[in-house]
Amino acid sequence: MKSNFIKTALFGSVLAVTALASCKKSGGDGEAPVSGPDVWDRKYITLTAAFPDAEGTAGNGGTMAFAITPAQAADPNFEVNAFTGGYSLRSQRTARVQGSINGNFLYNIQYTGTDGGIFNKYKVEGQKNFVDTREEVNTEPILGTSPRWVVAGDGIGVGVYASSAITASGAGAGANFIDVKSTAKIAVINLNDPQVTRQTEFTIPFTDAQTKDGYQIGRIDMPILNAAKTKLFIGCNLTRTDVTKPSTVNSSGNQTWSSATSTLGTATLVVDYPSLANPKLIYSTQSNFGNNGYRTMIQHLGTDGHIYQGTGVNTTGQPHILRLDKTTNTYDNTYLFDLKTALGSSNNVAIRAWRYIKDGIGLVLYTQTGVDGGYLALIDLNAKTATKLTTDDQTNIGFSGRSANTTTGVTAITGTFSQFQNIGVAGDNFYVPMTPNGVDGNLYIINSKTKAVTKGAKLKNQSGSFYLGAY
Repeated sequence: MKSNFIKTALFGSVLAVTALASCKKSGGDGEAPVSGPDVWDRKYITLTAAFPDAEGTAGNGGTMAFAITPAQAADPNFEVNAFTGGYSLRSQRTARVQGSINGNFLYNIQYTGTDGGIFNKYKVEGQKNFVDTREEVNTEPILGTSPRWVVAGDGIGVGVYASSAITASGAGAGANFIDVKSTAKIAVINLNDPQVTRQTEFTIPFTDAQTKDGYQIGRIDMPILNAAKTKLFIGCNLTRTDVTKPSTVNSSGNQTWSSATSTLGTATLVVDYPSLANPKLIYSTQSNFGNNGYRTMIQHLGTDGHIYQGTGVNTTGQPHILRLDKTTNTYDNTYLFDLKTALGSSNNVAIRAWRYIKDGIGLVLYTQTGVDGGYLALIDLNAKTATKLTTDDQTNIGFSGRSANTTTGVTAITGTFSQFQNIGVAGDNFYVPMTPNGVDGNLYIINSKTKAVTKGAKLKNQSGSFYLGAY
């Protein structure tokens, strides 16, 4: 393994940080600074919304942001139109937005295009007013132009990338499988003083027997730090090549391989922090589905010190929440929260997004097989119970289509919930924007203690668009 410190990947980024040195001081009395850590009281709830690309693909063209006060958020007569009155976050495709603890800053690493991999930071000042701090950091040399990253701890961003390469007896169709190698890259970003502080690249540590049996990881995501900030846990899309079948060639002329069923269980990649050394894989005996998520954070640190990890996000797979033990830093294989069981559902369900708030309480956004719509449920991870909530928009939440995974046979539902990025949390409340594709909706506020659902601000929409996050 190699690991080294880098301040930033572009000299231009250093110049940008230097030029803004004077801006990092506090603003007026009680005001949040232009940059630095978020230690000021919350003033706004920021909503983000995605619009179509030039080809008309829903939600694929970019992201708008609009910030409202908590009072405006709770007012059903207050109207938000992020598309006509919002701020355009810099990204060629849908931005992968993260927020600071009190909502005073937004962070984004641009997704695809010429500036793919560029980190940006914004100060939130209400409505369409966002200050781009211009503290740009180029992560592309480490993470590529389509980086996967999240806020992994207070003031700490972590980006990750994985790829796998098969060694075969030849090219094209008819080749025999020999072995496979999976590689991971990690970059740590200081969000308070934007720069990459550490990066590493290594071979993911499967055993020789596992790789020769076709096991590999081609995607990792959703890194989170433990409470002690000594371990970094990274979700994995664990797959397996059927080593008994020769290769074929797809319509693009690329060599492809058949898949086999994994029997190792849900996998998590663990490295020491801050060194990023000593990588290892840990496996769950309770679930056998991916935990790499899809644009939404599916690992959360509980107030009990354990990490709670969702599986099956973005598919009708296993709607499980697993637990990583705070003492052993591995799976607690005595623990399993099954959303389908907790709901008493006769249909298969899928977790699309979820958020922990405190004391074992969380909120889940989920879908049901064969049932149109997207639904909310409050969950108690200690009692292993779920309470289904009711919203006006739930039966028409705006899925833009359905696509079947030919490898697994699982049907993934695309649209608002499948691209949902963040459930807002402030005080005892969850904030969830719910808009069908191209149809007006509302911001919903759920009190974690009383279970009361408040229909808040009206969200104006447009064709091929939807709201996908609250911060």
